Amino acid sequence: MISKSGQSARRRRPCSVDFDPDPDRLGRPAVALHVDFSDYEAEVPRHQHRQGQLILALHGAVTCTAANGLWIVPPDCGVWIPGGVPHSNQVTSNARLSYLFVEPDAAALPQECCTLSVSPMLREMILRLADQPGGYTSDDHVGRLVRVLLDELALMPKDGLELPVSSHPKIAAIAAALTAEPGDRRTLAEWADHVAMSERSLKRLMVQETGLTFGRWRRQLHLVIALRELAGGATVQRVSSDLGYESVTAFIVMFRKALGTTPARYFATRPAGLAR
Repeated sequence: MISKSGQSARRRRPCSVDFDPDPDRLGRPAVALHVDFSDYEAEVPRHQHRQGQLILALHGAVTCTAANGLWIVPPDCGVWIPGGVPHSNQVTSNARLSYLFVEPDAAALPQECCTLSVSPMLREMILRLADQPGGYTSDDHVGRLVRVLLDELALMPKDGLELPVSSHPKIAAIAAALTAEPGDRRTLAEWADHVAMSERSLKRLMVQETGLTFGRWRRQLHLVIALRELAGGATVQRVSSDLGYESVTAFIVMFRKALGTTPARYFATRPAGLAR
């Protein structure tokens, strides 16, 4: 992959070249590692792990597609993926991630994919574990750290940064089109014509397949894309324009309704060094 700026002509290699999908075969409760995606391709194809995996964004953002949803991982959040669940990742070019792998039944963690808030203390413990050069035992300092880390992880609340997706061909077609062109402002009636359905039938199908009305689903898509792009370094002005908002103010209003704060304040309150 060649950077858009042309600053680097070297090709980035697939993450799978250096990355072991099951990094610990010694039965330790948890292991962690860092991945800097300046060295790797931005897309990690569909794969799965024996262990559960927490994807933590240290910088930039990652979008994870798994099961029947799409999750955004902005700074101070993590996506939890139970063991055995196929998933793929798309990262921003500036992404630096930490992966935490947890043995099955090592902690009382969700049985489904979800976004978890990650406290500053938990984040630092994951970073400390990733920086350990060797193994550990259950009774040494690192082993005790891991026990506390897993206890804390089990207490983290779920966040609302999921976009429900559907395999239904008509809903999937709309989702693919809006993901490719999120500024498309066609109404529900116009999308119904596009997929050869009545507006009433499409309205009912959307709720049935995603649990959201079309309007709420599109707003959630915009939020997921906005968080990813802002974490990747895009300006509020560019994001609001790309999403088809008539003004920056209208975009900020949507963002504040969803997350309770403005984009600037949202990233200003992230841990030091994580905001764009």
